[in-house]
Amino acid sequence: MSEKLNVRPAESAEASHYGADDIQVLEGLEAVRRRPGMYIGSTDYRGLHHCVYEIVDNSIDEALAGFCTDIIITIKNDGSVEVQDNGRGFPVGIHPKMGRPAVEVCLTVLHAGGKFGGEGYKVSGGLHGVGASVVNALSRHMMVTVYQGGKIYRQEYNIGKIEYDLQVIGEAGTRTGTTVQFWPDIRSESNPGGVFDPDIEFNYDILKTRMREMAFLNKGIKIVLRDEREGREQERVFHYEGGIREFVKYLNKSREVLFPEPIYMEGVKNGVSVEVALQYNDSYSENIYAFANNIHTPEGGTHLMGFQSALTRVINDYGRNKARPPVLKDSDANLKGEDVRESLTAIISVKMHEPQFEGQTKSKLGNSEVRPIVDSLVAEGLSTYLEENPAVAKQILDRCLNAARAREAARKARDLTRRKTVLESASLPGKLADCSERDPAKCEIFIVEGDSAGGSAKTGRDRHYQAILPLRGKILNVEKTRLDKILLNQEIKNMITAFGCGIGEDFNADKLRYHRIVCMTDADVDGAHIRILMLTFFYRYMRPLIENGYVYIAMPPLYKVTKGKNEHYVYDDAELQSLLDRIGRDPKPEIQRYKGLGEMSSEQLWTTTMNPETRTMMRVSVEDAMAADEYISLLMGDAVEPRRDFIEKNYNMVTDLDL
Repeated sequence: MSEKLNVRPAESAEASHYGADDIQVLEGLEAVRRRPGMYIGSTDYRGLHHCVYEIVDNSIDEALAGFCTDIIITIKNDGSVEVQDNGRGFPVGIHPKMGRPAVEVCLTVLHAGGKFGGEGYKVSGGLHGVGASVVNALSRHMMVTVYQGGKIYRQEYNIGKIEYDLQVIGEAGTRTGTTVQFWPDIRSESNPGGVFDPDIEFNYDILKTRMREMAFLNKGIKIVLRDEREGREQERVFHYEGGIREFVKYLNKSREVLFPEPIYMEGVKNGVSVEVALQYNDSYSENIYAFANNIHTPEGGTHLMGFQSALTRVINDYGRNKARPPVLKDSDANLKGEDVRESLTAIISVKMHEPQFEGQTKSKLGNSEVRPIVDSLVAEGLSTYLEENPAVAKQILDRCLNAARAREAARKARDLTRRKTVLESASLPGKLADCSERDPAKCEIFIVEGDSAGGSAKTGRDRHYQAILPLRGKILNVEKTRLDKILLNQEIKNMITAFGCGIGEDFNADKLRYHRIVCMTDADVDGAHIRILMLTFFYRYMRPLIENGYVYIAMPPLYKVTKGKNEHYVYDDAELQSLLDRIGRDPKPEIQRYKGLGEMSSEQLWTTTMNPETRTMMRVSVEDAMAADEYISLLMGDAVEPRRDFIEKNYNMVTDLDL
């Protein structure tokens, strides 16, 4: 059957003209400044720090090629960052095609460098990135210094354009390497044409996490991170001869481990270098991180699939055919992948000449040849380890068998929490005050602490799109509990049923009934603890809720200040003092400190905390999954010593502890 095309009304020749002169060609690095998000993802602090990673990647690539051992990153007092290494140095000879020094070409021409063919680099992390030329384009100033052939060369740039020709400024002796210093082009009143968002600056802790990771992934490299800003002077040295073995130990430092040293395998086949380290612990979560050319691939890919298939196959084979006596009998079903991965911390790192990344964010490795290489290496290495270490093998198998039994118990418990269809309202928890709207994008649910606050919230809400679910007391700490026990907890069952999207491997975002899940607890220590317990549950078993931006924290006021007929709500002590300075302290205003949401009337709760026109809410995000996992394990796990050490070192972070 043919379709008839819709015919638009005729337009004037002038209005409908679309010709060659309408096609814009952006010269040089102009395209980068016009659309910076295409190159660095964003112009907020994430894009700002991405610029540092791009420069550091060049030094890491020199290290991978065997020509660099030391990298020093310095946050300067003038707002710049300097990266120096002891590699070969940017080439300074004249480029045969461009007729300009090669270092200038690398820093001023998109997609120019030693990673796009030839023998410059066999392995490169920078290959997936945007390169130093983009950082140059997004910097109000950049300076490169090259130590090579006994001389020191220098060139400077302003917004990607050369300030002067490459110059020899001194004698280098035997020193080799490159130093790049850049001042990001941050927007301000004095610089309205800047690229990056105003009032952002380099964050030492963000850089520290990334540099530690890079040092773990490249054993033997020494990375020094310095902060020279006034009042914030500090320095950290990252140097790990054990590489990813030490990475796994670091990730497990807040957990009890089944065996002291991680299982480690490495090998090279068909130009693909593979390293794998793994260790089981006493948690109930799976923490596996995959990297390709030092780039974290959170969505996995062929390297992760090769690891998972080998792990499951080898453990089943050992338990059935090689353990003495056999642990898996002929009548037993095989262990599943989720059984052998529970309690596992693992790092998979592959390095190759031409990685193929899938998706816009390049977060998944697509090289098909990598899967069998990783599979065969892990299968051979793990089989040998289990046969040579039968006591450890038995511990691993016992752990996996317990996980399988818990999985079956969890399956039965999970079935009780599933909501079959939206129409079966009888399956919703009894305390849920649902909303009438059925479009999830328009719906929000407030998880409220206690019946008193729940009553105020139910009365004050807009019942068309706001649902209320009161919780009774503190929910279970899921960090210390297996899934089958978690699913017996009534408060957690109520949340799962109300959300409608399932948990864990059964999670289905399309079935989520609310696109705003708001944790609304009291502004005291108990309220904060309940909120953390909820966030721990979401992170461990419903992580896509956080990753997709569906989880929020309500910000109820701490004080109500009344002076005459005027009422003011303030949210912290600093705001309170500012308000008192503004409205005057004579006659003395009446100040009410809210100890709990239940002290507010339904009207007050609506006005201050629930009304979209007047409320303030904080969206929960996961900027770094490894850091989040580390802190959740540290603060919510069983290990007491690391938690006490953390509290003793960071107690001063708490400025308003209400005891």
